[in-house]
Amino acid sequence: MFLKAAVNGGRSQAEHPTVPVTAAEIAADTLAVLAAGADVVHFHVRTSDGGQTIRPDALAEVLTAVRAVAPEAVVGTTTGLWTCSGPEERYALVEAWDVLPDFASVAFSEQGAAETAQLVRERGMVLESAVWTMDDVPALLASPTLHDNVRILIEPVEEDPAEAVAAARAMAARIRAAGVQCPILYHGEGPTVWPLVRAAAEDGHQARIGFEDGTDLPDGSAAPDNAALVRAVRELTAG
Repeated sequence: MFLKAAVNGGRSQAEHPTVPVTAAEIAADTLAVLAAGADVVHFHVRTSDGGQTIRPDALAEVLTAVRAVAPEAVVGTTTGLWTCSGPEERYALVEAWDVLPDFASVAFSEQGAAETAQLVRERGMVLESAVWTMDDVPALLASPTLHDNVRILIEPVEEDPAEAVAAARAMAARIRAAGVQCPILYHGEGPTVWPLVRAAAEDGHQARIGFEDGTDLPDGSAAPDNAALVRAVRELTAG
């Protein structure tokens, strides 16, 4: 099963001490999760006060550090609106990126998603688009970049595991019914992380794991690091 490691998101080191935050920490974690069995790595660039940013200089610092230690790694980042003041600033910042990630994620729950997705492709990056609820799916299906996606991320917002799995499967069915052929990736948050990993394996889809989504192993114990979470997925889905 194709597995993405999402190594930090907005999680703080107060929540877990081994969350990678600095450029050097993200670079080291990239090496570790790839060695543990991840296929690609997704990170959020962090600021000194623990926030998140997509500023070109900050992104370049992280990408330079990652590629210095893992030049063959396939890495991507977010374009989430929470990293800036709104759609206009996001567009300007992505347009100004001078060191490019291999792929970038665009959430179709957000204003300006279609324009940002087009910019990602125009700038030569690989695109992955995300939906959180069924209400997001029409905008995704109407987007000019629909068939340019390397994968579609399905990120259900339901907190109940059974409801989250059902929502993910319903969104996947609607996307497939529209003729979308690219891979689909499920991922959850907190209590839905492992149920959605299992559902992805059952449904033949891709999955995501990492401290962005949750910090616990399948048995409920705390994972020491992102690499342990990746190994747990590989053990869970072996064979």
